[in-house]
Amino acid sequence: MTPYANFLYFGILLYPVVPTVLLGLAGRISWRWILLVTLAVLVVQYSETLQIAQSVAIREIWVVAGYTLIEWLIARGLLWVRGQTSRRLPCYVALGLALLPLLAAKFLPLLMPGSLLGFLGLSYITFRSLDVIFGIQDKLIGELPISQYCAYLLFFPTISSGPIDRYRRFAADWKQVRSRGQFLQDLDGCVQRIFTGLLYKFILAFLIKQYWIDPAAKGIGLASTISYMYAYSFYLFFDFAGYSAFAIGLSYLFGIHTPENFKRPFLARNIRDFWNRWHISLSTWLRDHVYMRFVLAATQGRWFGNKHITSYLGFLLSFGLMGLWHGTAAHYLLYGLYHATLIIGHDIFSRWNKARKVWGDGPIWQAAGIAITFNMVCFGFLLFSGYLDTPHPLAAR
Repeated sequence: MTPYANFLYFGILLYPVVPTVLLGLAGRISWRWILLVTLAVLVVQYSETLQIAQSVAIREIWVVAGYTLIEWLIARGLLWVRGQTSRRLPCYVALGLALLPLLAAKFLPLLMPGSLLGFLGLSYITFRSLDVIFGIQDKLIGELPISQYCAYLLFFPTISSGPIDRYRRFAADWKQVRSRGQFLQDLDGCVQRIFTGLLYKFILAFLIKQYWIDPAAKGIGLASTISYMYAYSFYLFFDFAGYSAFAIGLSYLFGIHTPENFKRPFLARNIRDFWNRWHISLSTWLRDHVYMRFVLAATQGRWFGNKHITSYLGFLLSFGLMGLWHGTAAHYLLYGLYHATLIIGHDIFSRWNKARKVWGDGPIWQAAGIAITFNMVCFGFLLFSGYLDTPHPLAAR
């Protein structure tokens, strides 16, 4: 069952939500209740059977449970090793082992068509598990209770659509006992975001798909392609932002203040600004755990003679991984490299303009920057959609 995809899912959510509201009003919500609800929802959500191979099938929930146990053992092992040595090799080994399930889920179907090893939300969960490994390596995480780790990895409101929370931020909320007043504040935040999600996903995204995307997808020629490009961009935002609003709102109900994922991205003045507004949890994760670590390692090791080359290679690596994170199809990688190129181009132009002052900073320049950025971003979404991969593209999901 896909979370937030239809009203049936929201009907099922009434079973854990109603008692949670009553417990919250009484100031009695504990971490045990949150963990119990998470496990119960996951059993319902992952009730289907996965065809691992031609003659091997297993219930999805057991795949999720096995994955979680393996990831915890990897992190727990690194935590023990980190107490014995400061060498980086164990961290690299742990990262490789933690990535194996995601790599197998993405590439196994290419080698064995018909097989399915992953589950809905695996990409998001993997980035959460990697955040724990990085935190252990940086000595920011000194303990790893299995109940808290499982709750962080499998927290059901965000398991399939993000945002990608951080372990230390999640742990602070997890340990906090809310008063009735604090619960009412969170309930208000929950209701606001749920209604925002309903507007975005079930009204705006639905109308855009039915009356704009689908007709444009059936057209032929440049005009239809341009129309589809803008339609898909708006659809993707309202659909994805709607999912995020649902996830964040439901998180608030359980006392977890999951970070916001969007901040008016189509008003970004440049491509850097856009990535501070779009899928914020993913872009900041890549910035902190890929780009910054690569730049630091390259600088300390003097891999390259130019700091700008180091930075640009870091962008290519980060956005290339971002593309592959979405899928193994060529258009996903192309989408990532396209944005890396835009970021690099913006940096080159900014340094050139700093001395020459050709591009100004007034209202007209800002409006021009928004318009240019919007159109470049929309073209990137056209690449992301896979529309250009076939002469007869289908409508978005």
